[in-house]
Amino acid sequence: MILVDTALKARQAAGRPIRVGMVGAGFMGRGVALQICRYVPGMVLAAIANRTVAQARRAYSEAGELGAREVSSVAALERCIELGQPAITDDALLLSRAGGIDVIIEVTGAVEHGAHVVLEAIRHGKHVVLLNAELDGTVGAILKVHADRAGVVYTVSDGDQPGVTLNLARFVLGLGVKPVLCGNIKGLHDPYRNPTTQEGFARQWGQNPSMVTSFADGSKISFEQAVIANALGMEVAQRGMLGPTVAPGTPISKAAEWYPQELLLSGGPGIVDYVVGAEPGPGVFILGTHDDPAQQHYLKLYKLGPGPLYCFYTPYHLCHFETPTSVARAVLFHDACLAPAGAPRVEVVTAAKIGLHAGDVLDGIGHYMTYGLAENFPLARQQNLLPIGVAEGCVLRHDVPKDQVLTYDDVLLPEGRLVDKLRREQDAYFGTPAPAQQRQSVAVHSA
Repeated sequence: MILVDTALKARQAAGRPIRVGMVGAGFMGRGVALQICRYVPGMVLAAIANRTVAQARRAYSEAGELGAREVSSVAALERCIELGQPAITDDALLLSRAGGIDVIIEVTGAVEHGAHVVLEAIRHGKHVVLLNAELDGTVGAILKVHADRAGVVYTVSDGDQPGVTLNLARFVLGLGVKPVLCGNIKGLHDPYRNPTTQEGFARQWGQNPSMVTSFADGSKISFEQAVIANALGMEVAQRGMLGPTVAPGTPISKAAEWYPQELLLSGGPGIVDYVVGAEPGPGVFILGTHDDPAQQHYLKLYKLGPGPLYCFYTPYHLCHFETPTSVARAVLFHDACLAPAGAPRVEVVTAAKIGLHAGDVLDGIGHYMTYGLAENFPLARQQNLLPIGVAEGCVLRHDVPKDQVLTYDDVLLPEGRLVDKLRREQDAYFGTPAPAQQRQSVAVHSA
């Protein structure tokens, strides 16, 4: 991003690089490490935490940083930071607590673990950059409240599709255009995909099969569009979004033809949605309106279409390449790429991917048992629907048929989870009554 690059070069010249701690060393985390270590002046990756320390060491090694030292205490980590020696650990909270780290990048995709890391980082005065839409879509609203109170930045990363969409939205708003639809361009949507069906694709690209599954089964797109809605005050047109499918290669410039104009021109808050098959994928797009006839004339001249809906798009998303930009925006300019604007507007609720049975323990996002659907928060709350961000580890109280949306009444929650505590705090802060079943729990131990 223009301005950020100049500011980072100034930090490099002054010998005061931004010191980053990263939690998670999977496929995306290794990309972030590579980008920071090799290509970003004015920034150093001081430490990596991962539950398997060998993966943290691998991330450094692939980025050309050898000799990372394993640490098990805050004091040892801070000593490494003073010496400029890369540090690795299996205790992510050390990074959140270390005084020598300016910002935490959380890139695990895990909700419960991520909540602990982020809350601890905020408590210790650190900015937070998320490559974890699942966490933001579940408890981001209250984490943002904690960050504001602590005077730190809480943000979803540039580069991932939600961040690309928000940057595009800020650009569009700066033109005087009102966004009425924020969309995502997908190549595939099949809610019944699972880690077995996606194993080959995951192996081809060196990715985690469950993460790849969450892309295919719609859970990830639901979270991505939910966090956009929560940042811009938008909603969904229906449960699961409209999600039209078009002929492969159809240009995104035709997007105004695929959605009900009466909805988009109604003066409402706008919607988030997606399309399958359009080009250029996997980019993002915005449909917007402008009330000024003179400006409408210019937009038509500049090939934005005849109106009243004008299509703006970014033809790519570059994920880890742009994450350092978010770090710099937070530390140097106290600017967030994307963060909740208040109370949740859209929730990602849980649907049964297969027929489920009493006593089943629900597996995680992108696994075999459930998929996520975006739903407007008031309706999700009215119907007591179970957010998929809290579904993992829940025990079913009775059978649930395939494709049925689960409610809190269908499950018993595990005991003592931070995510449930944060959900209750979020409800209390924003004045939304907590679901009755949120207070019921059961001790569940993973095999």
